[in-house]
Amino acid sequence: MNRFDNQTVLVTGGTGGQGSSHVRAFHAEGANVVIGDIDAERGAALADELGTRARFAHLDVTDESSWSAAVQTAESAFGALNVLVNNAGVQNPPAPIENTDQATWSRILDINLTGTFLGIKVAAPALRRAAGGTIVNIASTMGLGGTAHYAPYVASKWAVRGLTRTAALELGRDHIRVNTIHPGVIATSFIQEPAAGATMAIADFYSPEPFAIPRLGEPTDVTRLLLFLTSSDASFITGSEYVIDGGLLLGPALQTETA
Repeated sequence: MNRFDNQTVLVTGGTGGQGSSHVRAFHAEGANVVIGDIDAERGAALADELGTRARFAHLDVTDESSWSAAVQTAESAFGALNVLVNNAGVQNPPAPIENTDQATWSRILDINLTGTFLGIKVAAPALRRAAGGTIVNIASTMGLGGTAHYAPYVASKWAVRGLTRTAALELGRDHIRVNTIHPGVIATSFIQEPAAGATMAIADFYSPEPFAIPRLGEPTDVTRLLLFLTSSDASFITGSEYVIDGGLLLGPALQTETA
């Protein structure tokens, strides 16, 4: 028996590097998957590839009505919604605070924070109808410390932490668990390609050489943690934060001395 047989999972940003990894893994573990994304072409193609237990839902996470339609897709197609993964997010072009325009600030918080808020708001009644479930919000190690030139992104991910804890308190008695994952530098286009209007990518600011585990993370590293947190094995975990960064936040690792 697979861990997610007869369960339905909605993943936002479901066509991206981490998102598509999550979608494929849940599907392989028996879940029905709803791929929420603004990229209709890639979303439909992934749903077609996975087959009858997959649906694409065009989802603009900043639009509450779009969220309602995505949740309705899940319930109409598969009868219930059991898991929400708030994975969608964007980065800002790197710039000092004083050179960051308000439109950029608003856009990043609208997608990364308000999008997560709306997902919890709209999905909670569906999870309650399913007699409980789980929500995982994908944050970032940038939500655990400051990072120069990324103020909007950092602020959005810090705020997701508080939102997660509040939701865990509000929804716990409804048998709905809410947790946060904080990935470090994961090898996807999100960190390896510059944000719109930028010439440098997040990865340009980091080298894995000083990490305790000296490599970039892979999407599957995050996916394996996500599968645990959304499974029954994590039934006593809520309001918690999980860092998966190869030791980035620990500081430089002790280098092995050679004889």
